[in-house]
Amino acid sequence: MSEDGILLNLREIRAAAGLSLSKAAEATGVSKAMLGQIERGESSPTIATLWKIAKGFHLPLTALIGEATRPVGEAAGVYETVQFPGSIGVKIVFPFDPLLGAETFQVTLKPGQSHQSQPHDTGVTEEVFVLHGSMEVLNDGEWVPLEPGQGLRFAADQPHGYRSLKTGAAFLNMHHYRQAGLTQRD
Repeated sequence: MSEDGILLNLREIRAAAGLSLSKAAEATGVSKAMLGQIERGESSPTIATLWKIAKGFHLPLTALIGEATRPVGEAAGVYETVQFPGSIGVKIVFPFDPLLGAETFQVTLKPGQSHQSQPHDTGVTEEVFVLHGSMEVLNDGEWVPLEPGQGLRFAADQPHGYRSLKTGAAFLNMHHYRQAGLTQRD
């Protein structure tokens, strides 16, 4: 566990994949030194770095920062909000469920805060549902305004972002991962 409370499962994930630090660095685009520091709890990675690692290993974000699954019907646990240095606050609502291919977060933006995300793994779709405050989502190069009770679904395997307006905002952020063997409905 790093000093800011983020539970990182990187060493276990890398070992399960049978990768050296050098091979993991090649797969993720994160330096071997940084990966080693993260594994030893000597560095608090940014949300952008965690997404690079998740993308490189073709895993959901919660595989790195929390428990992997919760049985169907089990009450939701209370997760702490992780405030990434100089970035967004993220709280796991539902960790990754391999049967659904999805995970859900509550994201908090401070007033006037903006967060740009690099493309996630191929086929990842995001849904944003605003809980409170006014915000905008960058989708296909355009900022789309959203108010409480409004949502947007978009392809997250392209650059995208979130920004709050004067009041700040909180929103649910659902990530849906493409599952092998599934096809689009007719």
